[in-house]
Amino acid sequence: MRDWPWFAYVLIAIIILGLFYFVYYNPKDEELQNIRDERIEVEAEVVHLKIKKEELDKIEAELEQMKVTLSKLEAIIPKKEEISSILKQMQQLAYDTRLNITKFNQNPEIIKEFYAEQPISVAITGDYHNLVIFFDRLNAFQRLFNVEDFSIKALKTQTDASTISAEWNVKTYIYREEKKTEETENQQNRGN
Repeated sequence: MRDWPWFAYVLIAIIILGLFYFVYYNPKDEELQNIRDERIEVEAEVVHLKIKKEELDKIEAELEQMKVTLSKLEAIIPKKEEISSILKQMQQLAYDTRLNITKFNQNPEIIKEFYAEQPISVAITGDYHNLVIFFDRLNAFQRLFNVEDFSIKALKTQTDASTISAEWNVKTYIYREEKKTEETENQQNRGN
């Protein structure tokens, strides 16, 4: 081996370096490049997930706000089971304000998409001051009421306690639960 010319040593060195490159360095370099590519993909996925997390946090905050709003709406829009007690409260309010109810008819519900309207026809006799007190107290009810078609007339024969008659329609709104809403829509679809 000592007799070999110098370029043989260089050739052997190049062969050893070539073997080192192809056997050890090149596979490790490819493996390192694959790991870098995976890291870039994972970092991109992390950024994407952070954005999704922020969106999810916003949606959860909106959902909580909607739950608060729904609970407030449920407080002013009764469920079907509560209507009779609300009607009794309204009648009691009329008696407490010394109004004589001459008509108090609960009309059929008007079904809407998410709620139902419960119209009630009311006629009373009494004096104007007590009627104003009645509406002021009705306004203080926690439940939502709309007064429509209001008319007021002076009585032909008046007394100290009874000088006017008034008629109106009042609507309260009933919260329709999802299950009942879907059942009603299915029944309406079958009927058509």
